[in-house]
Amino acid sequence: MNYEAVIGLEVHVQVKTASKVFTRVAAGYGHEPNTLTDPVVLGLPGALPVMNKAALDAIIKAGLLLGCQIAPVCKWDRKNYFYPDSPKNYQISQYDQPMCLGGAVEIELPGAARNLMGGHQLIPLTRIHLEEDVGKLNHGASDSLVDYNRAGTPLMEIVSDPAMHSAEEAYAYLTSLRATMICGGISDCDMEKGQLRCDANISIRPVGQTTLGTKVELKNLNSISFVRDGIAHEIKRQLGVLERGGTIVQETRDYDGMEGTSQSLRTKEDAHDYRYFPDPDLMPVVVDAAWKARLQAECPELPFEKQRRFIAQYQLPYTLTSVLVWDRALADYFEETAKLAGPGRAQAVGNWIVNDLLRELGHAKLALAGAKVRPAQLAALVQLVDAGTVLANAAKEVFSEMFATGDQPDAIAERRGLKAAPTDSNELEQWCRDSIGANAKAVAEFKSGKESAINGLKGPVMKAAKGKANPKLVDETLRRLLAGA
Repeated sequence: MNYEAVIGLEVHVQVKTASKVFTRVAAGYGHEPNTLTDPVVLGLPGALPVMNKAALDAIIKAGLLLGCQIAPVCKWDRKNYFYPDSPKNYQISQYDQPMCLGGAVEIELPGAARNLMGGHQLIPLTRIHLEEDVGKLNHGASDSLVDYNRAGTPLMEIVSDPAMHSAEEAYAYLTSLRATMICGGISDCDMEKGQLRCDANISIRPVGQTTLGTKVELKNLNSISFVRDGIAHEIKRQLGVLERGGTIVQETRDYDGMEGTSQSLRTKEDAHDYRYFPDPDLMPVVVDAAWKARLQAECPELPFEKQRRFIAQYQLPYTLTSVLVWDRALADYFEETAKLAGPGRAQAVGNWIVNDLLRELGHAKLALAGAKVRPAQLAALVQLVDAGTVLANAAKEVFSEMFATGDQPDAIAERRGLKAAPTDSNELEQWCRDSIGANAKAVAEFKSGKESAINGLKGPVMKAAKGKANPKLVDETLRRLLAGA
C-alpha cells in the first residue's frame, strides 16, 4: 500500500517588544536568572495584567502580512494545566476567539524556484493567536531550576493547516515564515535564543484517503534543519511500524537532532488535556478599520513579492534575486546603488553585490552595516567600468581597495594606474578590421544571427591592444564594420 504524510506545524514566535505582554517589566535575553520579574510575572495575589499595545500591533501586522482575517473582537482565556515553569499554573492565551484566522505562507521548493509566477505553493494557516511565554527550566544532575525571565514575554502561536506532505515542504514553510517575521520587524526569530520554536504534528494515511491518520507530535526541534530531519525521521518510523503490522500510537516524541533519533515522552488519549476559562481580568480587544489601516501602511514588501518585482523591474536573473531579497538591508542597498548607477546597470550592480561585496564581508566577518563601500561608491565603480574608464580585471583591484579603505573608486584607479589607456581610433579600427579578416567563421555566424559570435572577434582585438582597449568601443567598432561589410 502507498502512503502519504500529512504535516501541520505549530510555530511559536516571540514578539520583539520592550516590555512583556501583560506587564511593564522589561523583556530580554541573557540577563541574570529571575531578574526580569514583577508581581504579575510571579503571579502574586492581587497582581493584575495590563495589555501591551505594541504586542497587539505586532500580531495584527503579522496577520496582515500573511493575508489573515483580523477578528473585529477577540478575547483572552486562561489555559489551565500543570506548568512547572509558570507560577500562576495557567497561561493567558486565546482559545475560541483568536486575533487572526486563515491566511497562508508562500513557499518555494527545489525545482519550482525559477517559476516565480506559478511554481510556488501557498500553505494555508488555521489561526494566529497571542499568549504569554512561560519560564525556562534548567535541568541539573539531581534537580531542576526555573528561570522566570522569559515568562510573560509576548508569544505568537502560528498554526498551519495539516497541509504539508514532506519534510522539504515543512523546511520551506519555516524558512519563509521566519523571513516574513524578520522582514516585518515582528521578531528576530533567533532559534538559539528561543525566539522561534516549532512543534510538528505528523501522521500518515493511504494515498487517496481523506481522513487523517493518528497524529504524533515532535517536540524540541531547535533548528529549522532539525525540523526537516525530525519530520523525515518520523515519517520513516511510522511507515516502519505499519509495514511490521503495528499500530501508530498518539503520542509526543522528543527528537534528538544530533543523534537523529527520537523517543516517546508521553502518550495522549485526547488531543488536549487543557481546560480554558475566559480571563476575568482582561477586556476583549476590538480592532477597528483605522487600526488595521495604520498597520497595513507599515507592512513591508515580502521577499517573494520583492523577487518578482526585481525580475520585472530590473531584469535581474533569478540567481541574483534569490540572494538579494532575503535580507531587507541588502535589498535596500541594491536598490539605492542601482538608482545611483543609472538605467541599464542594475544587473552589474547585482553582480558586484552578490559576487564581490558579500564575499568580502564574509571574509572580514562583517555585517553589511559595517562595510566601508557605500552605495554611491559602488555605483561610481559600475559607471567607470561601463564607460570603459576602468577595465573589468582592474575594477576587481579597485573594489578590493575600496572595501579596505573606503576611498573613492576614481581616486584609487588614478593612484594605482588602473585606468584604461586611451586608444587611437584609427589604430582600434585597424585591429578590428584585422580580426574580421582573420575570423571568417565568426563573421559568418554573427551575420546569420548568432549574437555571441562577436565575442570571437573581440578577443584578438583586446590581445592586440594588450588588454587596454575600451570594451565598449571595441564592440561598437566591430558592429559598425560588420554592418558595412
